Amino acid sequence: MRLQRHLLSSVLSFAIPLIIGICSPFSASFAESGVTDQKIVLGQSAAFSGPAAQLGIQMNAGAKAYFDSVNEQGGVYGRRIEIIKADDKYEADLAAANTKRLIEKDDVFALFGYVGTPTSNAALPIFTQAGVPFFAPVTGAQSLRDPLNRQVFNIRAGYFDETEHLVEKLVNVGIKNIAVFYQNDAYGRAGLEGVQRALKKMNVELVESATVERNSSDVKLAVSKILPKRPAAIIQISAYTSCAAYIKEMRKAGYTGQFYNVSFVGSQALSDALGKDGEGVVISQVVPFPWSSSIPVVAEYTKLMEKNGVKEPNFSSLEGFIAAKVFVEGLKRAGKDLTRAKLVKALETINVKNYNGGGFDVNFTGSNHSGSKFVEMTMITKDKKFLN
Repeated sequence: MRLQRHLLSSVLSFAIPLIIGICSPFSASFAESGVTDQKIVLGQSAAFSGPAAQLGIQMNAGAKAYFDSVNEQGGVYGRRIEIIKADDKYEADLAAANTKRLIEKDDVFALFGYVGTPTSNAALPIFTQAGVPFFAPVTGAQSLRDPLNRQVFNIRAGYFDETEHLVEKLVNVGIKNIAVFYQNDAYGRAGLEGVQRALKKMNVELVESATVERNSSDVKLAVSKILPKRPAAIIQISAYTSCAAYIKEMRKAGYTGQFYNVSFVGSQALSDALGKDGEGVVISQVVPFPWSSSIPVVAEYTKLMEKNGVKEPNFSSLEGFIAAKVFVEGLKRAGKDLTRAKLVKALETINVKNYNGGGFDVNFTGSNHSGSKFVEMTMITKDKKFLN
């Protein structure tokens, strides 16, 4: 009899809490980090202050416009998408600290829209070890493409794609006297390597190169190093503040050649910073022209940005918008029982044959997480607008 009572007591001690937990309206019905029945939480570390702030601000604005639209329609399987912003001022140490906090304290489901090569590289070992998806970083660095990291998904073309496109355009019109002005960090060196690779393929030698420190506008040494060589064109691999300072100083010194930039520079911010000195400056782009309303994804972007009170489109916010749109497609394909592993597998099924990107093709596979090679050229006009 004692044994029976003991067994009954043991069963009840296990069963009662279980029943209460199942019946309780406050019980957590979902175990995956950053996911509840009501929401999906993402984390974004980017520059929201400092000399590169517009890159983070605009990327976030475009993504938020799309996420807000999805949330207004009931979210994804009833879950609203929230994004926690963390300002890293475009500094690697801050990005690493933010990443640890977002994963360990804020318990985010995925990381989205980081801005920059040094900051993304600083986050790389942290999110890899934690098994957290890292989606649409604003960088074309090879370190986030090769070797394949299953947590990383790139929406934009790589720097090798951009710089090869730039170099080919220059050389094909007879401009072979080329120099490089680059940021002295992982981003700048990645761009420089891309230019050197492209020049080598075209049997052309680089005339000269000079650097500027990240988050600095001190370009005097770079001017003094490149100006005497009088290159016909200078390819710039830096952010908008330093690139604008360099162009202005070179113009003051009498330089009459051409300036070419890769997309990370921040096109609108560069144009604003240059003012009258911006006319003729060329920038490669990795998303469609934001003023081409005939492109379906651009028309959708323009409509939702205006709804959010933003009337001036730009390349950076369009990139954020496209990234959010593809990410949501991945969430839908992952199904109602969302996990990080299911999201990764679902994203790998998105390709041009089964996904309509509205004029921006995305191709992911299990062995390729670089979704686009789209690159086109734009030029700043006299009235600070853009031509493509």
